[in-house]
Amino acid sequence: MSHRLKIGQKKMTTVKEKTGKKDRKNIMLTRTENGLHATGALCKHMAWPLAWGGKVTDGCVTCPLHKSRYDITSGEVKEWSPFPLFPLYGKILASIRRSRPLEIHQAREVDGWIEVKFSD
Repeated sequence: MSHRLKIGQKKMTTVKEKTGKKDRKNIMLTRTENGLHATGALCKHMAWPLAWGGKVTDGCVTCPLHKSRYDITSGEVKEWSPFPLFPLYGKILASIRRSRPLEIHQAREVDGWIEVKFSD
């Protein structure tokens, strides 16, 4: 799969943990000029899939729904739901859920495959 994930592309996928658990996790894979990244697949604000229209620029992924922005290497929240730009409505939308960082997982390529090590 890794040879098909080009710089700037994102892919949402569901993966099963190799530890024997039956847990499955949704993750987003993306490749930037700085390498391969694996993050949580859903925006922490309203659970919108980040791979569906999200933009990855300057080391951050921006949710297409309400524009929450996360650093893709640390998961740090850079902006929390600043959209829409009407001040009162934007504050109400931002307060629906508290600000939380995006999950970040380790990713590497081995023989053309992407391996992901889940964070705790």
